[in-house]
Amino acid sequence: MTAHSERPADAPYRGILMMCFAVACFATMNGFAKELRIQELPVVEIIWGRYFFHTLLVLALFPRRIPTLLAGSDKALQMARSILVLLATGCMFTAVGLMPLADTVAITFIAPLLITALSVPFLGERVGIRRWIAVFVGFAGMLVIVRPGGGLFQTAALLPIGVTVFYAFYQIITRLISHRTDPINTVFYTAIVGGIGLSFVVPFFWQTPTLEQWGMLFAAGLLGGLGHWAIIIAYQRAEAPLVAPFAYTELIWATILGLVVFHDFPDSWTFVGAAIIAGSGIYILHRERVRQGRKPESAD
Repeated sequence: MTAHSERPADAPYRGILMMCFAVACFATMNGFAKELRIQELPVVEIIWGRYFFHTLLVLALFPRRIPTLLAGSDKALQMARSILVLLATGCMFTAVGLMPLADTVAITFIAPLLITALSVPFLGERVGIRRWIAVFVGFAGMLVIVRPGGGLFQTAALLPIGVTVFYAFYQIITRLISHRTDPINTVFYTAIVGGIGLSFVVPFFWQTPTLEQWGMLFAAGLLGGLGHWAIIIAYQRAEAPLVAPFAYTELIWATILGLVVFHDFPDSWTFVGAAIIAGSGIYILHRERVRQGRKPESAD
């Protein structure tokens, strides 16, 4: 019996729910980061708190696994992957302090498109003309949001673009090691590189948090850890082409948080651009599903 046939009948729905839960965690985490930036807590300290408490969460949830959490033959790739996600977090937390949440999140939606483009030189995958067109259309959607020539906003918009670049390379490495590495170990590497690595840097930027700020730092770490865990569960419950499009629901949470908490609301162009990017990403996932049903040498 295959692993797929062993899944319960409602497994795909659970996968979808877990993906929606994961992106809600990330949107809320970014909301806490934005509030901490508004309160002028140093961004390095915010990132440190996010990974430090993420590390504690993994240790608390898997105490029996502690001796083997760093095991595996891909330590160099794990380190590189973790540094990339750390850099992505740094860009994201800096961006949310300068831009509305929804705008920042919408621009990062180009990450799946960039991953598709990078899979050709780095993974040797074949991408056909229809998926290339979808990639270019998605990048056009990003330009609709960014609107080059808009002044200072465009400088800030480079940060979420940086998020997508770092995140895309992080995902490429994840694909390379996913079939031979325990997911829990991968999540732990992500946490410990940021948590321990920044512990040597954060004293130079330290500003003693208030009790409320400690609570928000803890919440950011908790939400980040839960989000990564939920994504793992989502992909265990259902196939990627089914659950991945629901990552775009993060824009809903980011818009609600931006409006209710920070009193900012994206303009109509942000929604137009986000719709173009999301549509392109969903089309690429659809073509991937079609391709998987064909012969290995086919491409589209």
